[in-house]
Amino acid sequence: MCKFAVMSMMRKRKGRIINITSPSGEYGFAGQANYAASKAGQVALTKSLSKEVATRGITVNCVSPGYIDTDFIRDLSDDQKKSYKSQIPVKRFGTPEEVANAILFLVSDDASYITGATLDVTGGL
Repeated sequence: MCKFAVMSMMRKRKGRIINITSPSGEYGFAGQANYAASKAGQVALTKSLSKEVATRGITVNCVSPGYIDTDFIRDLSDDQKKSYKSQIPVKRFGTPEEVANAILFLVSDDASYITGATLDVTGGL
């Protein structure tokens, strides 16, 4: 996806690429070695690609959502939810809107000097 996005953005000499990763890529979690490796790879891709396309007016960043209140989380048992919330310093799950706001910031002109970064939206995990 990045390859095709970059080709289009290079013609315009401007663009924003936001990859969605996961805290698993930084911390790893038991039973998720393949998932963690793929997410760590996304971060490495983001860092490398950001350096390759920076002079073309393109920024490349990651957003790393933690536990977000979606259908996936809602289907967990109350005990699982309580356990997960106890790991989060702000003691709550994030919202899809909070993730969207982080992405909107990174695609805005206000973030034109931010590239190769991973923005954690994790409540402090």
